[in-house]
Amino acid sequence: MRAARLIKMVLLLQSRHSMTAAELARELKVSERTVTRDAQALSEAGVPVYADRGRAGGYRLVGGYRTRLTGLARGEAEALFLSGVPGALREMGLEDAASAARLKVSAALLPSLRDASRTAAQRFHLDAPGWFREPRTPALLPAVADAVWGDRRITARYRRGEREIVRELEPYGLVLKAGVWYLCARVAEHGSFRVYRIDRFTAVEAGQDRFGRDEEFDLPAFWQQRAEQFARSVLRTEVVVRLSAEGVRRLPYAVDALSAGEALEGAGAPDERGWVTVTVPVESEEVAHTQLMALGPEVELLAPESLRARFARDALRLAALYHP
Repeated sequence: MRAARLIKMVLLLQSRHSMTAAELARELKVSERTVTRDAQALSEAGVPVYADRGRAGGYRLVGGYRTRLTGLARGEAEALFLSGVPGALREMGLEDAASAARLKVSAALLPSLRDASRTAAQRFHLDAPGWFREPRTPALLPAVADAVWGDRRITARYRRGEREIVRELEPYGLVLKAGVWYLCARVAEHGSFRVYRIDRFTAVEAGQDRFGRDEEFDLPAFWQQRAEQFARSVLRTEVVVRLSAEGVRRLPYAVDALSAGEALEGAGAPDERGWVTVTVPVESEEVAHTQLMALGPEVELLAPESLRARFARDALRLAALYHP
């Protein structure tokens, strides 16, 4: 533990011209007294750490000293490629590895390039969750992430409706979609790939055996395919509507993108009033009612008749509410 801290202290001083005891203590998560003792230990070991006295003083390395202890461990190298998603790193338990990797890279750079990580962080930040809801990190996410990185099989227990299912899985990859974590895994029983919501896992036990990863597996392509399949699978019915020009403009904001795209792609020519008739794929009449009501007078429901009658009743109720 102390050896790792001493190495980190050298790398910090190598990547910066000078640091105060308070700054080092904050970075190393120790007291200033411990920083003083560590600096003394490094000096005794032959590392030229010099302490500047006074209010503007601090610690620095003398004579352009550079250590070669900058090689990245595998976990640090892998975490480095995720540095643009700090929230995800923290939730997966990889924050320390990414921090160590960034520090080593910074220490290995020329002095003129050492502010690259800071300038990049000032210019790019990824905030994955959607608006107006607080994302919850699944308690079992770090255990699942550890198995993913280690290519180790897991025995997972998860909720499916009112039942609990147990599966032996080969965890291939993690996906963070709109604040929700998913696991893409191959089911050991029959070898097919499935997608699981990690917040539905109730227990995860990782084995020691590593599974043979299919090197042809493409996580982004697999996720895109499954996401499209899921989006289409929930669109089980259709409604026919007439839309004004404003309704056409607002349709993508009322229904999901796939529904709007298919509806507008098959739109006919506008009539004399500029209205067009389209067929919209929807999840159900109930969902269509909620979504299309947002368009107000810019949409006319034509079919099915049961939904048109519901819109007519709603229109009468609105007219009664707002009648002078």
